[in-house]
Amino acid sequence: MTTRVTDEDIIAGFLDRLWLESGLAPATLSAYRNDLNQLSIFLARCNAGLVAAQRTHLEAFLSSVHQPMVHARTMARRASAMRRLYQFLVAANYREDDPSAQLETPKLPKKLPQSLSEKEVESLLCAPNIDEDLGLRDRAMLELLYATGLRVTELVELPVLRLNLVAGVVRVVGKGDKERLVPIGDVARDWLQQYLNRARPALLEGAVSNVLFVTRRGVAMTRQGFWHIIKRYAVRAGVSAALSPHTLRHAFATHLLNHGADLRVVQLLLGHVAISTTQIYTHVAKERLKALHTMHHPRG
Repeated sequence: MTTRVTDEDIIAGFLDRLWLESGLAPATLSAYRNDLNQLSIFLARCNAGLVAAQRTHLEAFLSSVHQPMVHARTMARRASAMRRLYQFLVAANYREDDPSAQLETPKLPKKLPQSLSEKEVESLLCAPNIDEDLGLRDRAMLELLYATGLRVTELVELPVLRLNLVAGVVRVVGKGDKERLVPIGDVARDWLQQYLNRARPALLEGAVSNVLFVTRRGVAMTRQGFWHIIKRYAVRAGVSAALSPHTLRHAFATHLLNHGADLRVVQLLLGHVAISTTQIYTHVAKERLKALHTMHHPRG
């Protein structure tokens, strides 16, 4: 007797394989699961299932969930989830054809990342009160973030053993468990040394932690906790630009390019898999150059 494979089984198997092979973030996998569950419910109403679905079914599903309030990025993610699912089904011999191959995806507008000027970054870095242990920790965190362009999650979860102050590098394990070595720079290294010598032992009070940056409770800071802190310092520093979780990462990349860094080098430092992801920063740099030309050139 053959056991029927349900849509639920297929989705679970697909997501397990996707997690193992791509290392996608849990939030992305959760969004894919929700998208595919909605697709399965829609197909059931059409007396079909994931294995039997045709291109017309998939197009009808996208049309059914396409509403003015649904962001284009959400639609693009749903289409991506379906494409990946049907590539999986073909590879696993559930079906011979891929009904998602010709699906049209909404074009996403090219969004320039929000960045800070060098003066704004300097004001932000100087905002913490370094006479206090927490202030010294925060200064070291901000300096390291701006010096390396780490993702916020990479920063707050960074183990002590991945920091090498003698060599002046930090070993980062980023998305997809990909490892990269990033130079720290002398200024950030000095602040990290001060933090390790004075503030970290005081915050731990004899406790042990493998995480570099710790709270008063001796544990790792959360991503949300760090951004509450950085927003408070932005107010103190008089930085009016809207902050996002990647503001200093964007500033790191933009300022490197403004000072002549090679795009491939910036790609490696940021941990981008594709150069196209990094190329958006060239637009930011170009816009700044245009503004400077207009401001300072006699015929600008």
